[in-house]
Amino acid sequence: MQIPKFAATPHTFHADLKKRINAYFDQKGKSMTGNFNLYLKAAVLGLSFVGLYIHLIFFTPVTTLAIGECVLLGCVISAIGFNVMHDGAHGSFSKRKWVNMMAAFSLNVLGGNSFIWNSKHNIIHHSYTNVAGVDDDIDIQPWMRMSTSQKRLKLHKYQHFYFWALYALLYILWIFLLDYNKYFTSKVGEVPLKKMKLADHFNFWFFKLLNGFLFVALPILATGFMSWLVGFLIVTTVAGLVISIVFQLAHTVEHTAFPVANIETNKMENEWAVHQVMTTANFATNNRLVSWLVGGLNFQIEHHLFPKISHVHYPALSKIIRQACADHGIVYIEYRRVHQAIASHVHFLKQMGRAS
Repeated sequence: MQIPKFAATPHTFHADLKKRINAYFDQKGKSMTGNFNLYLKAAVLGLSFVGLYIHLIFFTPVTTLAIGECVLLGCVISAIGFNVMHDGAHGSFSKRKWVNMMAAFSLNVLGGNSFIWNSKHNIIHHSYTNVAGVDDDIDIQPWMRMSTSQKRLKLHKYQHFYFWALYALLYILWIFLLDYNKYFTSKVGEVPLKKMKLADHFNFWFFKLLNGFLFVALPILATGFMSWLVGFLIVTTVAGLVISIVFQLAHTVEHTAFPVANIETNKMENEWAVHQVMTTANFATNNRLVSWLVGGLNFQIEHHLFPKISHVHYPALSKIIRQACADHGIVYIEYRRVHQAIASHVHFLKQMGRAS
């Protein structure tokens, strides 16, 4: 398939944005990467994961407490992905490359693969956000319809009801199916996967086996099959639901756009930065607890425009970017509360399921 290209314009919105953001960091004398607060949060999340895992496997508590700890472990796994892995994969967690690599590798321990994630998320999703046929994040066919350019099936009429169940399955499918599909087909959707080196192949299989041992074999040996199965399903469905909701609220809501390239020229109508703002939405940016838990992914506009800047700076950058959007006549999409964003996502799914 042909990958679309973005319009090139003089005096771009992106150039103005970079000028304003660089001026902010020069004035404040701050690094664009993470700070002590981020490293402290990473330590808290890492220790929480290890503590919960050890207590559940080797000191298995009574059923009610075990269920609560499994729910908490699913949330902690999600938070590590949002706060540690995500920044590390974008190279914004630390100034040091090896630290970013270690942060990104947390995904491998949790069952995913950082190499495939880099192609799927950093390269494809961040370049062609909400472009059907390219952005793999909105390709949930045949189960869901996420764009008017995708074929509508009868079952999509009810997708705003059953999406919760599909989202809950994301983590399990990611670990046991989706990564393998991308690995063996060497594609992310229809886009060729970057060629893997010998070390990349080794990492893929080593960490898949390690994850299988840590999350399947060892728990079964220590607690028994049924205890493991119940706990595993709770952990993975909680993690899958949280991860799915947070990422879907960023792009698949009522007011975000789903642009298509010009059929003749294969070019997108707008420049890349304008495209990012049009296809992205923020939510609950004044809620410090939400921002802390989701690693600034509620400041998704800031993240898509400046993915190599750590999320700890997004609250300050949002004021600059919001003003730049106003100056350039670009709509800055934001939902004040989480429940408003979820309601918009549900309504969006309803529209996609019933629109021709």
